[in-house]
Amino acid sequence: MADGEDDSSPNLSISLPRQTLIRGKKRKITLHSMVLRRRNSGQADPAEPPTVQTSTPVSSSVSYFQSVPVQTDITDMAARKRYELRRRRSFQQNEGDSSVTSSMDATVDEKSVGPLRKRIKGDPLTEAQSSLDLPAERYSSDSSIDVLPDEIFMKIYSFLYEGDLLTCSAVSRRFYRLSNDLNLWKILYQEAFEYRIPLYHSEQRKFEFREVGRWKDTVNPWKESFRQLRQGIHVRRGFARIYEGHDGRNILHFENLSDAIEHCEQLPNEVEKLIFLHEGMYTSTQFVVDTPLQIIGAGSSRNFQDSVIIDSSSATTVTFVEGSEYAYLGFCTVRYIEPPLDPMRVGNAQHLCSALVVNAYASPVIEHCSFSSTCSGGATVCVKHEGANPYIKNCSICGSDNVGIYITDSATGTYEDCEIARNTLAGVWVKNKANPYFRRCHIHDGRDVGVFTFEHGMGYFEKCDIHSNRISGIEVKNQANPTVVRCDIHHGQTGGIYIHEKGRGQFVENRIFSNQFAGIWITSQSDPTVRKNEIFSGQQGGVYVFGEGRGLIEQNNIYQNNLAGIQIRTGSDPIVRLNKIHSGYHGGIYVHEKGRGLIEENEVYGNALAGIWVTTGSCPILRKNRIHSGKQVGVYFYDNGHGLLEENDIFNHLYSGVQIRTGSNPKITRNKIWGGQNGGVLVYNCGKGVLEDNEIFDNAMAGVWIKTESNPVLRRNKIYDGRDGGICIFNKGRGLLEDNEIYRNAQAGVLISTDSNPILRRNRIYKGRAAGIEITNGATATLEGNHLFQNEFGGLCLASDVRPVMRDNLIYDNHNAVDRTIAKGHCLFKISSCTSFPMHDFYRCISCNTTDRNAICVNCIKSCHKGHNVEFVRHDRFFCDCGAGSLDRQCTLQSETRDNDTVYDSATPTESETT
Repeated sequence: MADGEDDSSPNLSISLPRQTLIRGKKRKITLHSMVLRRRNSGQADPAEPPTVQTSTPVSSSVSYFQSVPVQTDITDMAARKRYELRRRRSFQQNEGDSSVTSSMDATVDEKSVGPLRKRIKGDPLTEAQSSLDLPAERYSSDSSIDVLPDEIFMKIYSFLYEGDLLTCSAVSRRFYRLSNDLNLWKILYQEAFEYRIPLYHSEQRKFEFREVGRWKDTVNPWKESFRQLRQGIHVRRGFARIYEGHDGRNILHFENLSDAIEHCEQLPNEVEKLIFLHEGMYTSTQFVVDTPLQIIGAGSSRNFQDSVIIDSSSATTVTFVEGSEYAYLGFCTVRYIEPPLDPMRVGNAQHLCSALVVNAYASPVIEHCSFSSTCSGGATVCVKHEGANPYIKNCSICGSDNVGIYITDSATGTYEDCEIARNTLAGVWVKNKANPYFRRCHIHDGRDVGVFTFEHGMGYFEKCDIHSNRISGIEVKNQANPTVVRCDIHHGQTGGIYIHEKGRGQFVENRIFSNQFAGIWITSQSDPTVRKNEIFSGQQGGVYVFGEGRGLIEQNNIYQNNLAGIQIRTGSDPIVRLNKIHSGYHGGIYVHEKGRGLIEENEVYGNALAGIWVTTGSCPILRKNRIHSGKQVGVYFYDNGHGLLEENDIFNHLYSGVQIRTGSNPKITRNKIWGGQNGGVLVYNCGKGVLEDNEIFDNAMAGVWIKTESNPVLRRNKIYDGRDGGICIFNKGRGLLEDNEIYRNAQAGVLISTDSNPILRRNRIYKGRAAGIEITNGATATLEGNHLFQNEFGGLCLASDVRPVMRDNLIYDNHNAVDRTIAKGHCLFKISSCTSFPMHDFYRCISCNTTDRNAICVNCIKSCHKGHNVEFVRHDRFFCDCGAGSLDRQCTLQSETRDNDTVYDSATPTESETT
């Protein structure tokens, strides 16, 4: 190369010994400090560093991240140097960088070096002299830098800063590779930023720590993160020596946060305003952010955000106001510490300060921060006024002396994955048309309510875990209207959700469980929507509606609560539809104290007490429900309970399907009442009611029981296939039985006894396995226009001294099995066994010392007790004790001995107790 070309060579050189240089000048040898190779073609080599100068955005303040233009002349090497240095093995990378190939591996240039030649040892001085006698072209064509090992360059690079490394990377392919070593950049990065993991920052307000292996399409994450964060200003007390006074580093540094903020305010908005706040405590009167300022904590510890502390004791610590639409605060702790009251100062005013305030038209991003306040008069975090719309994520608001987050005056905002706990008042207040969005927040252990929405407050709460608060998990008041979706609300020390004073809200797909009081309380004209929730394991009830409460309660699964699954009282009128209410330790639905409500298409089953209770002046509508498998009654009306029971399936209860007593007067129409282990319908103790168009069948005892001065109306019902009688009227029972079909029952179609006096009109009573109508024990009746046919024992059987009023009845085609058995000389026990009671003359045997309780049929008197002193007792329903084997004398008309322990009497239905 010509001497004139020396000025264009790079400024990086390796000096030869001084004697060599002197001798070289004498021999006119031109030394080249570095030979740069030129690509053979115009095609870009992806492995080669860029050679075109690139422009940095206007916001860039660090010039060393601009590419350096390099002009190189590449010449072929004329000959190999005589001396070849042995290459050492590449040093091992750190374990954390194992995913990236070490820059110390051999490259193509290094592998192309020829085999080493064995050198003959000679005189050192002579050899040195002879080497200087070589022609200048031979000496300069073989650059000494190319044969230096990588370890030497890495040692040199370890003393350089990021700007120097970038300059070196533009020299040659080999320099580019070595200067991009992972470990070099990791050390520089952690010295400046302190982060253990590189921070990804692709756009304004977006920061993410990514492990080295998760950086896609990036060979060196540490370098890339350095490039992304290059414009940041560092606030790090006592570490100015790291950032200042270095030619290869251009990073701004301040000792105080206030100075850094003041500097950023002077920058144009086109420049990214980014402050790295390193570990330490920063106290100030107040930080007000009105620009797109980004403040992010920095430190080397695993939980460094706990050590980056911003606090104040004289005013709100951090305030975002209009102009901070693109501001950011992350990875730090913000506190307000209320100063102690001065006892010598008169009229100490209560401070209303917060740790964080977001004002109108401010929308900062705040993440991974901890907020706390000891101010008893102000919320820890306050978001207020229209246009306030922060994005608060992964933050902690705990241990405050007032409210955790207070959102008011049409403010909004998004709050995700935050922990809000152990605050003296509510964890979250939403007021005055504020409408925030909470998602996956953990709100717990508050000394008041968890979430309090009131005075037209709204909000959307999704997948939050709200538990262990001293009052309810969520309180809705004064026409507030929040939406709560897929949240867990549990272990509240009072209720789960409390809605009152015309509160509204939508509560959908939540799990509400293990609360001390009711899972949901709805009162004082509130009207919420409660849909598709699971409400279970409450220490009291599931849903409690009182004080003229309303609401839609739909498609919920309510179970295993200690009191009623749903309780409606004091003028409340909700809609209860399509719910499953089951396995409760009390009743299913309890309507009392003039409660109302539309209760339809629910499934109520497996409860310890009644499926549905209606009492004390209540009048609900119960329609199309499936009420079954209860451990007591299906539907229980008592103490003036009323209402409409329509088109329900009521079956398989341990007691009666329906019970009516003590002045209750419901209308029961078009229901199916079946499979009860007791009676179908029991009306007693002055009960009333209208039973129309029902199907009552397959019950273990009578289909309908009317007793103790009760007076219901039964019209157009079908009462059939009962395992006892069709209708039993006892103990001064009355009632109007009109246009019913009563058939295929095991005992009498209608049994009237013990001073009862019903009216039977136009009924069809047929195919019974005993008599059609039996009247006994001083009872009477009015029978008009009834059809009695095809009954086994007869159509109408009247006991002694019974004189009913009868008009226009048709009695025909009955089998009269009693008369035929007597005519054949058989004992009546032959047709009755121990399960029915044919009506005929019965006697007692004085010779055998029998009593009125031991009835003997006329054929046994003639045969078994022939010649004995006998007495006629009366014409009534009985089975023969002689044929049953219950007398001392063996019956001569029976061929086998009967077990009198299984003698069946018409059992009295079990009555429910009110608890």
